[in-house]
Amino acid sequence: MNTHILLASGSEIRAQLLRQAHVDFQVEVARVDEDAIKAALRAEEAAPRDIADALAEAKARKVSGRHPGVMVLGCDQVLDFEGRLLSKPQTPEQALQQLMDMRGKRHMLLSAAVIYRDGQPLWRHVGQVRLVMRQASDHYLEGYVARNWDSIRHAVGGYKLEEEGVRLFTTIDGSYFNVLGLPMLELMNYLGLQGIIEQ
Repeated sequence: MNTHILLASGSEIRAQLLRQAHVDFQVEVARVDEDAIKAALRAEEAAPRDIADALAEAKARKVSGRHPGVMVLGCDQVLDFEGRLLSKPQTPEQALQQLMDMRGKRHMLLSAAVIYRDGQPLWRHVGQVRLVMRQASDHYLEGYVARNWDSIRHAVGGYKLEEEGVRLFTTIDGSYFNVLGLPMLELMNYLGLQGIIEQ
């Protein structure tokens, strides 16, 4: 394979971030049972940060096993709201309920990235962002979900900050890249130190 990196994620935004940074990569989506991994870790009362890391690692490990010598990047993002783990909403009603629960309150996005090669972990990082949602009205949130459902159903918590979701927030503390689901600055630093990208 004539690429330095395999991205074990179907996320278009992660692929776009790597393309815009001129990183040579290809995509191979990892097929892992995320719900089973989350359920097992929740049963062990694992911290949301550890769940994000474990999901990213499971994806990297799965793809790495099929591609000897290739660097594989696995990623995952979870939302920690008052100790609860919120996932991608399954229905517009669930998205609306999540947004109503979070309004006026703080939550955290945890964006994990793990690099594997030859079935072994080489590097990992979990980026953290604290966000405070404004007190949006029921009417606005209902309209927001109706207008944006096709997009936000792919996002943990039911919003995308890079789209209309920016209107939902009063404060964001942390890297915007972590909001998008990839700790880019830390990743670029590692790839540069490894000679994968020029620095």
